[in-house]
Amino acid sequence: MGEPNKQDKKEIRRKQKKNIFYKRKNYKKAPFSDVHAQLYWALVLGQIACAYALGIAGSAFNHAKLALNINDTWLGLLGAGSLIGLAGSFIMGRISDRFGRKHLLMANMYIYTILSILQFFTSNLLLLFILRVGIGLMIAIDYTVGNSILVEWLPTKDGAKRQSNLLLYWAYGFGLSFLASQFISNWRLMLCSSAVLGLIAAIYRSVVQIPHSPSWLASHGEHRQAQKVIQKNLGKKWGLPKNLLRIRKKSDASTAELFGKKYWKSTLTGTAFYATQAFAFFGISIFLPILLKNMHMNNAFLSGLLYNSAIIVGTAIGIWLFNKMSRRSFLILTFTIPIICLFILALLPKLPSVLTLLVFTVFSIVLSASLLLDFTYTTELFDLRIRATGVGFVIMMSRVGAAAGTFLLPIIVNLAGAYVTLCVCGVILLIGTIICLFTAPETNPKFVKQGNKNN
Repeated sequence: MGEPNKQDKKEIRRKQKKNIFYKRKNYKKAPFSDVHAQLYWALVLGQIACAYALGIAGSAFNHAKLALNINDTWLGLLGAGSLIGLAGSFIMGRISDRFGRKHLLMANMYIYTILSILQFFTSNLLLLFILRVGIGLMIAIDYTVGNSILVEWLPTKDGAKRQSNLLLYWAYGFGLSFLASQFISNWRLMLCSSAVLGLIAAIYRSVVQIPHSPSWLASHGEHRQAQKVIQKNLGKKWGLPKNLLRIRKKSDASTAELFGKKYWKSTLTGTAFYATQAFAFFGISIFLPILLKNMHMNNAFLSGLLYNSAIIVGTAIGIWLFNKMSRRSFLILTFTIPIICLFILALLPKLPSVLTLLVFTVFSIVLSASLLLDFTYTTELFDLRIRATGVGFVIMMSRVGAAAGTFLLPIIVNLAGAYVTLCVCGVILLIGTIICLFTAPETNPKFVKQGNKNN
């Protein structure tokens, strides 16, 4: 037999490399290591900064209302500005699915910091609104792109737990904004104080250097580059799983696919629970001082402190329950109890203050527990190929709900009172619950076998 020709040598080398790739252990089964911890804490710092920026807005603009003579319409718009920007999650998800995750996460917290600082230097309402929308767009990157890269890097056995823990840190950031508002009296300083947390997150990400997502690289046919990233961060014995090695080149995910036969239930479920939850949560949370005042709560500080503490407690309880229950049961339970609480508050306005506060605290705890669905369940609803696009769309719709709640709440309170407002929030949550009863799929591996769908 003669020497193999040039084409044969290329084929031999290709098969050798392929065999080497197949002999590697699935990197999703690697133990939790430094790269996982660094990426996780990079996102934790981002979540704290994001929650703080969202939470501080209500107190800041409540202080600015008298100083700038802001009417209810502008007050609602300014409060909803960052939530409107968060609707850009869909665009960020599309960009991320097409061009990758790393660079967006490396840049967004620097831009967030600059926009936060700029708020100090203007009292122009339109410009303030634009800055808030810009901050919301940067938060959208953390929510959409950050969640995608985290679930694509974390070991399968740690993924859901670590991802759900992010919500606890988000709650810390939200609670921190309430405490900060008690010590900062100047509304400009309140708004720009978010720059401190943003800069900390940005610098940390620059120091640790967020890696590319191996799964994303492989899904675009970049197997060699994906292997290099894995081996650099985890060691030479780890590599891509077989299902990703079979992908030669990925076709870009289409938005229309979200409404096709395969994904429409996931899209509708994610939209229904996230949008209605966000309407109630952000509408009440951001303008809590106004709501408490109209509910005749005598000690607004104590009531606000209990509410924000309840958010942290609720998130902690939710983390404990989340992986012990089916996702469907967790969703329905954590929506039904807040609905009952809201209707009790709305229909029994003459309850003693102690009972009113108790019911309001139960509402806060349980609705906060439902936030665990926002990160983990949304990523589980969509597979790798369309994950960031699907999650981005769901977050976009949730921000429409959040922005609507934040915009409408001060107007409804002013026109109809706090108790009608609570009733409206209850009806919105009820609509979301009914839709999910018919469409929500089960994604908890303990209750349904998914294979490697989400790996």
